[in-house]
Amino acid sequence: MTAEILNTEIKFLPGVGPKKAEILNSELGIYTFWDLLNYFPYKHIDRSKFYKISEITEGVASLQLKGTIKSLRIEGQKYKSRLVATFEDGSGSIELLWFQGVKWVKEHLKPGKEYIIFGKPAFFNGRINIAHPEVDEPETIEQKGIATLHAVYTVTEKMKKNFITSKSINKMQLVALQKCYPSIIESLPNYLLAELSLPFLNQALKDIHFPENLQQLQKAQFRIKFEELFYIQLQLLKLKYQNISKLNGFVFHKVGEYLNDFYKNKIPFELTNAQKRVIKEIRADLGSGRQMNRLLQGDVGSGKTLVALMVILIGLDNNYQTCIMAPTEILAKQHFTSISRFLEGMEVKIGLLTGSTKSKERKKLHTELQSGEIQILIGTHALIEDVVQFKNLGLVVIDEQHRFGVAQRAKLWKKNTSPPHVLVMTATPIPRTLAMTLYGDLDVSVIDELPPGRKPIKTSHLFDAKRLRLFGFLKKEIEAGRQIYIVYPLIQESEKMDYKDLEDGYESIVRAFPPPMYTVAVVHGRMKSEEKEKAMQLFIKGQAQIMVSTTVIEVGVDVPNASVMVIESAEKFGLSQLHQLRGRVGRGAEQSWCILMSSYKLSNEAKKRLAIMVETNNGFEIAEADLKLRGPGDLEGTQQSGVAFNLKLANLAKDGHILQLARNKATDILDKDHLLDNQSNSILKKQLKLRKLHNINWGVIS
Repeated sequence: MTAEILNTEIKFLPGVGPKKAEILNSELGIYTFWDLLNYFPYKHIDRSKFYKISEITEGVASLQLKGTIKSLRIEGQKYKSRLVATFEDGSGSIELLWFQGVKWVKEHLKPGKEYIIFGKPAFFNGRINIAHPEVDEPETIEQKGIATLHAVYTVTEKMKKNFITSKSINKMQLVALQKCYPSIIESLPNYLLAELSLPFLNQALKDIHFPENLQQLQKAQFRIKFEELFYIQLQLLKLKYQNISKLNGFVFHKVGEYLNDFYKNKIPFELTNAQKRVIKEIRADLGSGRQMNRLLQGDVGSGKTLVALMVILIGLDNNYQTCIMAPTEILAKQHFTSISRFLEGMEVKIGLLTGSTKSKERKKLHTELQSGEIQILIGTHALIEDVVQFKNLGLVVIDEQHRFGVAQRAKLWKKNTSPPHVLVMTATPIPRTLAMTLYGDLDVSVIDELPPGRKPIKTSHLFDAKRLRLFGFLKKEIEAGRQIYIVYPLIQESEKMDYKDLEDGYESIVRAFPPPMYTVAVVHGRMKSEEKEKAMQLFIKGQAQIMVSTTVIEVGVDVPNASVMVIESAEKFGLSQLHQLRGRVGRGAEQSWCILMSSYKLSNEAKKRLAIMVETNNGFEIAEADLKLRGPGDLEGTQQSGVAFNLKLANLAKDGHILQLARNKATDILDKDHLLDNQSNSILKKQLKLRKLHNINWGVIS
């Protein structure tokens, strides 16, 4: 890949030039010959078959015809003109239409001459037409030897306006391959190619752009997907090996009074088997002598906080301070309240530090932290400020970590001379393939059981027309002593987005649930902290029966008495967000409900999302569905996670089996040669330098 020809600027490729090069740069990020060869088709169309015009029916995909252009005419005004050609093949006739490049196309087509036409037919007023078809002369196709499987490339509107079509890119690929084929350097070791029967890289590139048959194409696609995923896994696993070999961690030798007292006297219920398993995995890390980096995944309400607290108590038993960093003040305060409640009567000093902590309190807190008097510090981003210094920080717990930037988390890691153990928690279930890629350098623990006594939440989808029925149901729940959440996607009405907003909604709810019989609290992100806290407390203490809110309550509000979650304009939320919101109810022993309200106008994707929510409560099933619907790049948190998804061909939603194979092979190689010093692995070492994903060791900072 270092050969000079591959790095030649794309403007020097015959047929491109400076103007087209500029568009390829800005629209597709193609700057060199090598970039072009790595711009892959999104599909291939079988060009081996010719149809007759008489065989064309409505709904048919792109097809190929052979016939003669009988006539050409220009219709319409000067600036809105179009070129219309009548095309016949003996079985019937159709119209070919061009709305752009009219003059150029007319000059290059000759009536009475035979052509091969390729395009997607459309029906209009009983007539068939094909707009902007590909047109070739039969002899040209024979000379070019156009493959029966024809590559189709994504092109933008700007490219089309400048006459850069899928066909143009196909021509460029042919020229680039002819020039570059001998210079393409192999990027995988021979033993791996032989073991997996993979084609050489130059052959794979040729076969993905110009396959002679389906088998060739599939082999090429597999080779390129495997390589993309293999190098991501090799990079992540190599970081993990470095972490294990280089970073010594604090050894938590003992389990003492703090944990024993808590376990015997404070836990009100039996731990689930999943919680016990996870605690065992974490204890093994803490006693291993290496720094722990573990991701703790658990669905909403699965008891992650209790597990984290027990790990924190092990830290206290070994004379280490710990801290919990949460993404919002609401969640930090919630952790402070629930942990204080859990540890009531035990001699443990807990501190809370958020953006709204007053100066006087801060000074006292800083002093107590440096002296070691505060054993557990809970807070928000305020924890990473330089002025916050610990006496002996041994464990960092990061909750909902995808909401923090990597640099912020790194600051916490540097709060001690040696790196503290890191436990990363998320209530957003992550599909297996995504976890392997996002967190491939972390050990992963999963709590996949809910505590006993919890009833599954019943979810239903109602249209706006059923609102009176909904209000009747809510009144019955309130009469039974329950509380209600009603969540809106916006604070104020938007001209562009025609869906329910919180301000209008609040007014209609107050009309339906008038004071003094009912109290409705309202919470949204624009409120001051004090106002928000006051409204929250009304609801938490049971003085308000309904909380109207934006997604600010997605995490951090724990009211076991709340039994109904109503989500307005539910079609506007992503699956993971809907699942998080649903998790705010179902925290007590009573039956709980989640009601998804929407308009009748729903896209196909929105219908699928709402149907999935009604069908299952399983967060991991929902996460898998989300990955398939939206793709990895859009999933919450992937942009901040530390892994860039610059995958050109592989798809994490569809290629899980290839990812698993890639991870297995990377593991096998590193088990035998974790520094990649063997001569047979020199190519891997070189490729990792070329492809370096990151400049920071993400592994040690989670």
